[in-house]
Amino acid sequence: MDDSNGSNTPVHQDSRFTGKVAVVTGAAGGFGRAIARRLAREGAAVALADIDSSKGKRTTAQLAKRGSRVLFETVDVSQGDDLRRLMERTCGAFGGIDILVNNAGYCHRAKPLWELSEADYDRIFEVNVKSVYLGAVHGVPRLLERGGGVIVNTASIGAVRPRPRLTAYNATKGAVVTLTRGLASELAPHGIRVNAVNPVAADTDFMKGPSGGRPLGEKGREVLEATIPLGRLAEPEDVAAAVAYLASDDAAFLTGVCLDVDGGRSIG
Repeated sequence: MDDSNGSNTPVHQDSRFTGKVAVVTGAAGGFGRAIARRLAREGAAVALADIDSSKGKRTTAQLAKRGSRVLFETVDVSQGDDLRRLMERTCGAFGGIDILVNNAGYCHRAKPLWELSEADYDRIFEVNVKSVYLGAVHGVPRLLERGGGVIVNTASIGAVRPRPRLTAYNATKGAVVTLTRGLASELAPHGIRVNAVNPVAADTDFMKGPSGGRPLGEKGREVLEATIPLGRLAEPEDVAAAVAYLASDDAAFLTGVCLDVDGGRSIG
């Protein structure tokens, strides 16, 4: 099977997430696939969820082939019944949930806000914002059953430094930041930490959204890289490493943190 990372690294049984169970939404590609791979490589059992069944099943099969404990569920994260089913199946297969990564996202085509259709506006808020609410509704009770846990949300550097023509998308990610910090305050007394990552752009299929279905291309890459002090786009593995850190006991005293994984764009 295809493996875009070209890695056959075995599961490390003595790693940070041995004995832990993680749920990762939007896990069929891009950041989500890298996050699922990283958590599985470090010992977690992982439930991968995505609306794209074929890619999600392929990624899950690759991880299973390496010896990871994994399952896949087809999920529309804007639908409460889908999130409920995902949590139920994960608990049935692995005994509970310790880590919830709300990563699934959607981006409209880049255009002025006043030209964005109402349908696109509604969809982007359903996928990017309502999904975090539904993740809490159906995931928090499962984390409480384990005596605590961790939620990591994927926001965006666009929440901090918004780009023109992506105003609605940036607004959804600003909402994710606020949800993250509010939930962190609410859940801290219950032993649940809530953090987020704010990635800069990466050359993944997600970028076809703002470009109207076209790959980023060399010119587009150069334009974006010129805004990033470290001189390159994010790699999915950069985001996966940050999520793994925030989800681990290495970050045991961090909650309400929205970590900029942006090569310095927020300060450039």
